[in-house]
Amino acid sequence: MARRNELFAAAKKAMAASRAPFSKLKVGAALKTRNGKIYTGCNIEAASFGLTICAERVAVFSAIASGARKFAEIAIVSTAEEPITPCGACRQVLWELCGEMKVSVYNLKGECRSFRLAQLLPFPFEKF
Repeated sequence: MARRNELFAAAKKAMAASRAPFSKLKVGAALKTRNGKIYTGCNIEAASFGLTICAERVAVFSAIASGARKFAEIAIVSTAEEPITPCGACRQVLWELCGEMKVSVYNLKGECRSFRLAQLLPFPFEKF
């Protein structure tokens, strides 16, 4: 439970930096490596919606840019009433760059749902 609370707190803190002037949906993510280091990200919206980036991808790209390669779990928290799962693009990026891992999603009340990434993306596009 301590690990879950640590990731929830890190994701919630990251969410505070969110820039969501269009959707008003703020999201934070905390990605934990297998050796315990945590990388965070928040969603950043742009007027050209195709240029918007999700919190999950910010966290993953930050980790990869810092040299991390082996991941254990990601926690995602948002201002939505119910915990929300990653979008399809994030699921694919998580699969390709992080591999199978635990995905925990939260609302601000701390209500949580947990999945394996393979449950959220049962038929991923694989590298060939």
